[in-house]
Amino acid sequence: MKNIFDLETQNNNLDGKITAGFERLSQVFRVLLWEKAKKYDLSPIQIQLLIFIKHHTKNRATVSYMAKEFNLTKATISDTIKILEQKKYISKTVNTADSRSYTMELTTKGLEMVLLIEDFTDPLFDLISVKSQNEKTILWNTVSSLIQQLHDLHVINVQSTCHNCGYFVQQNGNNHCKLLAVKLENSDIRLDCQDHKPARL
Repeated sequence: MKNIFDLETQNNNLDGKITAGFERLSQVFRVLLWEKAKKYDLSPIQIQLLIFIKHHTKNRATVSYMAKEFNLTKATISDTIKILEQKKYISKTVNTADSRSYTMELTTKGLEMVLLIEDFTDPLFDLISVKSQNEKTILWNTVSSLIQQLHDLHVINVQSTCHNCGYFVQQNGNNHCKLLAVKLENSDIRLDCQDHKPARL
C-alpha cells in the first residue's frame, strides 16, 4: 500500500516517511511565499515571475517559456503579466516580427520590489548552510537524482538543467560539458543554466 497519508503506513514504512517528509517540505515554499505575498500585496506566482525575470535573459522572459518553467497555462501567465504591468513592475517589448509575442523586463519599481521579496528562501538556505560539506553532497546527490527521475517520468518540467542540455555528454561513466570543456562532478550539475541549449531528441 502506497498511501502515505495513512498514518499506519507512514509510521511503519521508511519509504512512506521519506515521501511524507517531502510533502511537508513542499509546504515550506508555499508558506514562505505567502508571507511575502501578504506583506507586499502580491500573489505567489507574481513574486515568482518577478524574480524569474530579474535573473534570466530576455529571451526567456516570454509567456511561452515561463508557462513551461512554472508548469502553468499561457493564459495564467498572461493574466499575471497584465497585473504586474498595471502595477508598473514590468514593461513589455513587442516582437517586431510577431506582434502577438513579447519579452518582459523589470522597471525600476519592479527591481526595487524584487530586492524586497527574493529573500523568501533564506530560512531554508540558512539551515542548509550550516550542514557539513559531506551532508550537503549527499543531500544534493539525492535531490538532483530525484529531480532528473521525476523529469524522465514527465512529472515535472525542468527547462535548463545539465541533463537535458545539448552540451551535456557522458563518456566512460563521467559527465562532461562540451561548452565549458570540463568534467562535471555531481556538485557541478546545474538546475538552471544561462548557457543551456536544448538537447535534440
